[in-house]
Amino acid sequence: MTQPDYIRQIHAEAEAAAHVLADAAKLSPGQLVIIGCSTSEVIGQRIGTSGTIELASALYAGLELLRTKYSVQLAYQCCEHLNRALVVERTTCETLRLDEVSAVPVPRAGGSMAAAAYTHFASPCLVETISADAGIDIGETLIGMHLKRVAVPLRTSVRSIGAARVTMAMTRPKLIGGERAVYHPSDTNAQQLSCE
Repeated sequence: MTQPDYIRQIHAEAEAAAHVLADAAKLSPGQLVIIGCSTSEVIGQRIGTSGTIELASALYAGLELLRTKYSVQLAYQCCEHLNRALVVERTTCETLRLDEVSAVPVPRAGGSMAAAAYTHFASPCLVETISADAGIDIGETLIGMHLKRVAVPLRTSVRSIGAARVTMAMTRPKLIGGERAVYHPSDTNAQQLSCE
């Protein structure tokens, strides 16, 4: 497969992953989705060794569907050299009252995917941490620290992009209470017990 064909394939796989996540997680407008991605893993190399901006830009273009079609906010996770900080649009930072940090991600410190997002966003900034509603992890980059509790793994048809393993997750509110707790509104009539 030629380089342009491979780039088109990766773009299509990223776009398919975006559709699958939106459907499986039942994403709604305004929700926050985290993307973690090792472009090195996508091309079959060890994380942090062989990433490229060209490949990251193709992935970005495919994943951008989450913003354009499903109207969610995106956060791209940097690599460990920037302590897994996140690239977000400044409007996301301000709306969610996130704590901004100072750095500009580049391929060797932040990762190619975060660097590409920083380049493509209208007004990018870095934040230290988020609590995302859902996420896509491409290449086992460990996005869990930035997901809301409780994270629920999604078993989808998209298992890889290129050579990288793909893991998706959504989140749900914590279930609280004990044997009297009701978790679904339709069950309230069956639970007319006094709390005294």
